[in-house]
Amino acid sequence: MAGNLARGARAALAALLLLCIALPAQAITLIRDPDIEYSLRKLAAPVLTAAGLSPGNIRVLIVRDDKLNAFVVDSRHILIHSGLLLRMNRAEELQAVLAHEAAHIANGHITRRLSNQRVASNAAKFGLLLSLAAGAATGNAEAAAGIALGTSSSAQRLFFAHTRAEEASADQAALRYMAMRGIDPTAMNDVLDLFRGQELLTPGRQDPYVRTHPLTRDRIRAVKGYVAAYKNRTKDDPTADYWFLRAKGKLGAFLRNPGWTLRRIDKNDTSDIARMRRAVAYHRIPDRARAVAEINRLAVQRPGDPYILDLKGQILLESKDFRGAVAAYGAAVNAAPNEPLILAGYGRALLALKTADGNRRALNALERARSRDTQDPRMMRDLAVAYAKTGNNGMASLATAERYALLGNLETAAVHAKRAEGLLPRGSPGWNRAQDVLNAARSAGKRRK
Repeated sequence: MAGNLARGARAALAALLLLCIALPAQAITLIRDPDIEYSLRKLAAPVLTAAGLSPGNIRVLIVRDDKLNAFVVDSRHILIHSGLLLRMNRAEELQAVLAHEAAHIANGHITRRLSNQRVASNAAKFGLLLSLAAGAATGNAEAAAGIALGTSSSAQRLFFAHTRAEEASADQAALRYMAMRGIDPTAMNDVLDLFRGQELLTPGRQDPYVRTHPLTRDRIRAVKGYVAAYKNRTKDDPTADYWFLRAKGKLGAFLRNPGWTLRRIDKNDTSDIARMRRAVAYHRIPDRARAVAEINRLAVQRPGDPYILDLKGQILLESKDFRGAVAAYGAAVNAAPNEPLILAGYGRALLALKTADGNRRALNALERARSRDTQDPRMMRDLAVAYAKTGNNGMASLATAERYALLGNLETAAVHAKRAEGLLPRGSPGWNRAQDVLNAARSAGKRRK
């Protein structure tokens, strides 16, 4: 089993690296937060299941961008712009978008493009490489990393753009998925209303969604017809409302001005979402005393919630209370032992202790994180530090090489991979991973020529 897992991880890395940049890339920021991603998983699960897809195999991720967009890059990732999520008013609207993108996956729209050798080659040149960083967006890049999607917007549109036939198929399938799960289909109309009039603008002024998802009068008319057929199959789901408001509330608290956030929370509102938003806003001001007081109240209000404990750990770590952060992250890990972003945060806090025992424990936590998420450059940086501090310079070089590869910088990745190759036993799993990086760098170099 372990050998199969190791081969699977190498194959996944190699597949990602084959999509690395051959042209200079323009970084697009992803926001990685375990709480937000868990909320998105809860919201996506019903429509993914209805589409015949496994919720455990598909990630829903947030791109930090005020423009309105949502898209799929392969059969395993759905990306939603933060601007679109923050513009939505209810869970069903987000589920309508997720259902539509799931339909593109289920109907094979992306797979057919990737299976075409010419388009796959172009995709590699456009830098279709996901690089996912841990943390939450506090302005210090804790939550952000680039995903290299290339500098040519016209090239991106060529790859991501759906045909009118694909859009019609995805709309019809999405509404069928929603009906199967009792999700209000009128939400699809509400989403399309966000883009009304966009098709009349010049391409440079349109939101990306309209450029990649053709919006026509015929499409809107067809959706209204489908909605009318399905509208009596709905049921209320307060759980979906909660997870939507929690994801939107935390995202907005991190991205918007703290004063704006605090002004919009009723002083008498003691709900857990209100407390979470206050804690984040105070932390970003920064007002350490109020942030810690609010997160402590929240932890009492939702005992054992791993994502609240993770936020507490982050606030304490960034406030330089390293021992408090280790305790909070440790409790979060106990509550959610398989959550890689929480494990990564725990490792980061342990490294901050700057003790031999802390370094050893950090290495253990970070290795566990990497075994569950091989695409996290921030975690890879911390893992490299942990290896170096525990005397394993070969693995430190390898982790650094993989981090640069995930960020699309294959030239620098190759330098560190070459160093790892010389330090690690020939034929060992680490040595083989270094070969993957070196081979990807050589392939990218040939494409440039």
